[in-house]
Amino acid sequence: MTQTRTFLILAWLMVATLLWMEWGKERDAAAAPAPAIPTATQAPGAGTPGIPVASVPGAPAATPMVAATLPVVRLRNDVLALELNGRDLTRAELLDYPQTRAAGSPPVVLFDADPARYFAAHSVWRGNDGRELVLQPDGTARDIVLADGAQAVEARFVATTPAGVQLRRTFTLPRGGYALRVRDELVNTGAAAWTGDIERKLERVPPVVKSGMTNPEAFSLNGAAWWSPEEKYEKRKYPDYVDDGPLDRQVTGGWIGLSQHYFLGAWVPQKDQGAIYSLGTRGNLYSITARGPQVTLAPGQRIASDATLWVGPKLADQLKTVAPGLDLAMDYGIFTVLSKPIHWLLTQLHKLTHNWGWAIVLLVVVIKLLLYPLSAAQYKSMAKMRKFQPRIEQLKERYGDDKQKFQMAMLELYKKEKINPAGGCLPILIQMPVFLALYYVLLEGVELRQAPWIMGWVNDLTARDPFFILPIVNGAVMWLTQKMTPMVGMDPMQKKMMQMMPLVMAVMFAFFPAGLVLYWVTNGALGMAQQWWNTKRYAEDPAKA
Repeated sequence: MTQTRTFLILAWLMVATLLWMEWGKERDAAAAPAPAIPTATQAPGAGTPGIPVASVPGAPAATPMVAATLPVVRLRNDVLALELNGRDLTRAELLDYPQTRAAGSPPVVLFDADPARYFAAHSVWRGNDGRELVLQPDGTARDIVLADGAQAVEARFVATTPAGVQLRRTFTLPRGGYALRVRDELVNTGAAAWTGDIERKLERVPPVVKSGMTNPEAFSLNGAAWWSPEEKYEKRKYPDYVDDGPLDRQVTGGWIGLSQHYFLGAWVPQKDQGAIYSLGTRGNLYSITARGPQVTLAPGQRIASDATLWVGPKLADQLKTVAPGLDLAMDYGIFTVLSKPIHWLLTQLHKLTHNWGWAIVLLVVVIKLLLYPLSAAQYKSMAKMRKFQPRIEQLKERYGDDKQKFQMAMLELYKKEKINPAGGCLPILIQMPVFLALYYVLLEGVELRQAPWIMGWVNDLTARDPFFILPIVNGAVMWLTQKMTPMVGMDPMQKKMMQMMPLVMAVMFAFFPAGLVLYWVTNGALGMAQQWWNTKRYAEDPAKA
């Protein structure tokens, strides 16, 4: 029997199944063969063209002893406080994002030199002989802060080899921005040609994430992500680093990143300079690297290589301006096509309400208005089913325990009276993917992190309701809606299942983020009001048995 409420049960089973699949999903990646590595030599007298990709076989890994002896420069704008030594960025404090809602809470530390939470970005030039160009601060300043009225703040470093190769590196941090621009200028003032390449790497100890279907952090990508013009967005969780095989892909115009809940570190190399992307593990450290370009500088030649290092929250409007596909680091999974417009719409509604909770309420109102024609069809269908309920009860008595004959007779009645018992299910089924898409918006939308709705009650929309008021209200709304809904043709077992649904949903929602429950409570309350109004509007006298 395809009744509306039976469809609701199936829809919720679909929700549970999809959530479970997303929690346990493992993306299989085929092992890619190592690319052929071209070597390019810059012609004498050339300017600064795009540089082809190459790698230097056998070059040593970064030497921790070198980094440990380098002077640290602190660079700060109005939203970021960084510590760097020219080759490594080992600390990044996100000044606008406190760790907790408690007064005086320290800011989130994204990059951290603490061995237990290690996360750093490296950028190193080496010659073919394996020797690193060791950078030193250019000047005596060690604390560089954005000046009042200035649009950016800079830190400069310089390295010079005994053979006369000079590297000048400039870090530029704009006001209000998380995109750190890194410009390298190489010049050969020596008497012999120099060949080398650059390695840009992100490396970290993976954060410990508590698993669980109702824990939002467990669903967010915790691992590496990268983008190329050919393959677009790809990702790999830390547990899959080895099992899914090597990456070793030559890419021009892409980016690499290490992602966690709400925050991202990502290297974006110069779009016309190629690099080989690779994944690596070293003990409990996991890394993703973009190596290249390789350059050969004749005496007197110079070249430049630019890159951007994103250090901060996943802000879609800013990420998409830094590099193509970087906004996909807000990983909505299979619900991207719905989650992106929902996130955009929520952002616009927040501009009106200045409160993310009320923005969610308005989102429900907008969706209800868009779906009203379908809802009207649903209530018309319910009204017809209510009208013919006495006839259906008569058929049930006539055929007794012969369910097959009862079903056939009921379908014949539906056909004769032009009743579509599934006609009202479409709005319910449409709500399921919207519900899941919003769940992923709450997962990835850092704007909603620690965002309150009503202070003293729901202080964080991404955490569960501390007093369980919303889940209880949701159960009450479901129970009242159930009382208004005809359960035509249901057997006693089906009715008992339906009567248990409000309690089951109240318990399940007790562990979900408050913002998600707020969405569903508002949706249910408006749906109940619609149903009451349309029941009166389309009410008909019961058909005679």
